[in-house]
Amino acid sequence: MVKKITFLSLLAAVSLMADSELDALKAQLKLQQQTTQKLLQKVTELEKKQQQAEALQAKKAKEQEEASLDAAFAKDTSSSFSQTSYLPDIALILNMSAVGRNVKNSDYENFAIPGFIDAGDAELPFNKDRGFNLNYAEVAMHSMVDPYFEAFAIFHLHPDAFEIGEAYVITTSLPAGLRVKAGKFKSAFGRINEKHQHSWNFDEQPIIYKALFGPDSISDPGLQVQWVAPTDTYIMAGVDAMQGSNDRSFGDTEENNLYVGYLKSSLDLTDNLSVLGGVSWAHGKTTEKKSSDVYGVDFTFRNQLGSYSALTWQSEYLQRNKDTNNTNVATQKQGGLYSELVYQYNNNYSAGVRYEKITKNETDLSAYSAIDTSNLDKYTAMVQYKPFPFSRLRLEYSHDRTKVIAGQRKDIDSVMLTLNIAAGAHGAHAY
Repeated sequence: MVKKITFLSLLAAVSLMADSELDALKAQLKLQQQTTQKLLQKVTELEKKQQQAEALQAKKAKEQEEASLDAAFAKDTSSSFSQTSYLPDIALILNMSAVGRNVKNSDYENFAIPGFIDAGDAELPFNKDRGFNLNYAEVAMHSMVDPYFEAFAIFHLHPDAFEIGEAYVITTSLPAGLRVKAGKFKSAFGRINEKHQHSWNFDEQPIIYKALFGPDSISDPGLQVQWVAPTDTYIMAGVDAMQGSNDRSFGDTEENNLYVGYLKSSLDLTDNLSVLGGVSWAHGKTTEKKSSDVYGVDFTFRNQLGSYSALTWQSEYLQRNKDTNNTNVATQKQGGLYSELVYQYNNNYSAGVRYEKITKNETDLSAYSAIDTSNLDKYTAMVQYKPFPFSRLRLEYSHDRTKVIAGQRKDIDSVMLTLNIAAGAHGAHAY
């Protein structure tokens, strides 16, 4: 009996000890949970304080940066060129040629194009002489002026002349797709009017451009406004108000007399084929105070054959209606076209052909009554090698049937090799 009581007492004691240990563990666990919660709360508070400190530091840094920029602008706002970050890009372009021609230099200088250019009136700044020619050295400068304007200047140095080719500013921050250009510049009339000679596909200017505008094309002091539509398809409309000093088609400079309007668009027909087209109109006054209008239409198809290979077909037609004091022909109606096909094999080699023709010549041709003035056209072929994007060698042959020399129609055959070099920061040309 005593043994049984003793066993039950031991069992009760063990059970009480187990319950006491479990309660102690539960109490310890509860204490640890409370400590952990306090620690987590403290970590959260520290993280918030750190984020606030970082935000405050970033705000102060931004304010200091803005203050530094404001101070830089305030230091010298009168001249962008005095600021290191606004130094202009400068480029030098050299163009030279070796020419073979079946006409003497003295005769070639006095050619005429019936109805367009009288003998001795032609300007010949490029490839003038048989033998060697330094056509020009061109110095081009460009700089950001401030957040609102860019400035451009292009100077032409010929062997016997210096001229300001272009000098203008354009806006950079106007809303609604607007842009304004002011200064002396080439009009955006047609396809190639605003391009410089070294960016043409052929070294010689198309006959219709030479006949209507001369080598400088439409280039004058003036104001230009262009608008690009907010559409997926590129649509650009523009108006140029210019002085009108080009006396081939205009020339009344008693006041600004020339106004040019144009509409241009481009479209991707396929992944590789794109088309660019435009219509243009120029209206001005001649030296006789008569109206003169020139209309133009152009298109360019470009088929990208590979990464560096392409086929480009470019054509343009111009027509001029010019009032005169001539009672026999009160309004001259003259026009012509060129069409050229250029195949770019790769980055180094390309070749092309061009055909040109005077298609309309309704004017007083009595001075050429003894001469056949029909079929005024020209054929040209070229091959080109570019060892690097900034240097170019071009070999060109032309057969020209538009000239009258010493009172006689003269077919002129020319072969020329030209070298063009671009050194310095020179921007890419528009396609």
